[in-house]
Amino acid sequence: MSPIPRVHAMGAAALCLLLGAVAIPAFARGDGRKATAAKSKSTAVAARLPRDDSRAESPAAPDGLSVVPLAERGDTSTGASGRLRIHLLAAGSAPSGVYTIPNGVGGHPFAFIGVIPFAAKRGEFIDDYRMGFWPAEIHAVQSDAYENPAGFVEVTAENASTPVSDHFTLGDFVTHDGAPFPKYIVLREALLDKVELVLADLEMHGVSTEHVRVLSGFRTPSYNFALGDASGRARESRHQYGDAVDMIIDSDGDGRMDDLNHDGRVDAGDVRVIEAAVDRVELAHPELAGGLGLYREMGPSGPFAHIDVRGTRARWGTADKHVYASGASSYSGSYGTRETSASRSHCQAEGASAVLCQGFRHTR
Repeated sequence: MSPIPRVHAMGAAALCLLLGAVAIPAFARGDGRKATAAKSKSTAVAARLPRDDSRAESPAAPDGLSVVPLAERGDTSTGASGRLRIHLLAAGSAPSGVYTIPNGVGGHPFAFIGVIPFAAKRGEFIDDYRMGFWPAEIHAVQSDAYENPAGFVEVTAENASTPVSDHFTLGDFVTHDGAPFPKYIVLREALLDKVELVLADLEMHGVSTEHVRVLSGFRTPSYNFALGDASGRARESRHQYGDAVDMIIDSDGDGRMDDLNHDGRVDAGDVRVIEAAVDRVELAHPELAGGLGLYREMGPSGPFAHIDVRGTRARWGTADKHVYASGASSYSGSYGTRETSASRSHCQAEGASAVLCQGFRHTR
């Protein structure tokens, strides 16, 4: 048997040190890459997870913006109007909440808003708030415009005053259903941008828009359905999709539409002023095409305009007729719809627009 070669002790020690110098850094680099990848994955997953019981409050930590995805943080667009004050994050990409940017954008307040995914809805409810069912939850719908919304914005007593544009706040768009906060709404930035462009156009034509009142913003399917509409039109209301608003301009603060055409009276001619502005905006911004409904005096607020961004041009109106307001968000034919013989002194809004008649005193 051949003898086992003897290795000098000092030589063996030097060999071990040499091997260690090569192997240990390599191992450390590999382990570090794994740790970094694991941390990144954990952070990404955490950002997608909804908050639990703390969801009703906006984040209080000074680094609250850290939950906003990096790809979104630089996106602080104020829209074509330059008047948007929020950016809605992709549903589920960040926890629900309002994330205010310190010092705002361009000298104006600005915030990101985390949106709750539609999948969080359980039956008719989001948490304890009743929403009802969207048409696409019940049957096949006529177009992509009537698919279920992407998600919901939580509106609390604390964040309701958050500016979403120069003229509007989150609280302006909640359903008038009498339910307590928190409420949940669907909202589209395109609607805010279009209405602000319309208001800017009116200002350029000498109309004061110091105060704009939202008569109806988002409406839950449950609210539309409960008030009733024999034609079924309210079930397709664009208000359910966060892209419609019924509004008046009330710069003098008397609770009624202003005399926009300066003819000494408030009537159908004043909503026609808004119509002209909407037409000019849609001509300049075809991507904001949508519906325009003109309504004569139906309640204490006087005549009003419905504006939406459904994606296709639609016009209807009652500015020269006495009609019911149910289905105001879905009639897409030429001017004119169902008539009634009710006298002018009667409030004629019913169905989903019945809120317009609250506080109206009927006279003969």
